[in-house]
Amino acid sequence: MLTFLCSLPILWQIGLLISLLLGGFKAYLWYTLGVCTSTKKMSGKTVIITGANTGIGKETAIDLAKRGARVILACRDPKKAAIAKDDIIQETGNKNVVVRHLDLASLKSVRKFAAEILKSEPRLDILINNAGCATIEKKLTEDGLEYQMQSNHFGHFLLTNLLLGLIIKTGTARIINVSSEAHRMPNRLNLDDLTFDRDPADSKILRIYGVTKLCNILFSKELARKLEPCGKNITVNSLHPGVVHTEFGRFLPYEVFKKIMTAISPLFSKSAKEGAQTTIYLAVADEVANVSGKYFCDCKIAKTSKLAKDAGLAKKLWEVSETLVKLKPEERHY
Repeated sequence: MLTFLCSLPILWQIGLLISLLLGGFKAYLWYTLGVCTSTKKMSGKTVIITGANTGIGKETAIDLAKRGARVILACRDPKKAAIAKDDIIQETGNKNVVVRHLDLASLKSVRKFAAEILKSEPRLDILINNAGCATIEKKLTEDGLEYQMQSNHFGHFLLTNLLLGLIIKTGTARIINVSSEAHRMPNRLNLDDLTFDRDPADSKILRIYGVTKLCNILFSKELARKLEPCGKNITVNSLHPGVVHTEFGRFLPYEVFKKIMTAISPLFSKSAKEGAQTTIYLAVADEVANVSGKYFCDCKIAKTSKLAKDAGLAKKLWEVSETLVKLKPEERHY
């Protein structure tokens, strides 16, 4: 066999080696794949999922709608969200699926969305901060915040705080923040420069994305700490969904890269349905009903980076985030 392989042209050898590596990684994903086996029904429960019109957000919405929940799709693109809503209703038979416009890159939009929810919804049992983005260039939003930071962290931070009163009123609730193993990329977090203007090394796009995912975990840990006086009725956890084949590649700079990623991604990644399993697990499983402030991967508690364990850093990030999103005293519920 070795003689045969060596006789192949070098490009064939490289292609075969890559295929074997990708196949091995795919096999590893299957071996470690966590699956939510809970059959718990969600009738009478209200769920908000950000970025629910595609990928793992949509798959999460489908699962929870099948369980009978009222599912609110919080999405930036109303047209795509409307199509997703129809798909979810058709697949699940649950007509209690609604669309609400939410652009996390606009604090005004976040406040408008939250105000509408507080006016229309008597309860909120599960808040899933799922939406995320990765841009190909560093840019600022209308609020003067870095786009990825606002879409992935600040927007969800403000949204959660604005809805926290309703969540506490509901009595028993779960807050779930979708993070990533990319949180391990940054080796520091400069809270004085969250627009990444001062250090050229900090302004690299991939590092910014990693910082946003680190912030998701730190935010979860600090919120869990702040909610301890509520007892074990309200939990906050973060998670890594895995390497997932979704529309995330739409942020790549060139069309040819997008096509290549679309073609090869299934070879080394989970499907969106597989990637949604840990989110669903944290939303419904009885065994995590009283677990809070943890980071999960494949439906089990996982280790984080050293930075993500820093309680002091989490507290300082919270304080800086409050200032940058202009959280008002009357909007604090802890």
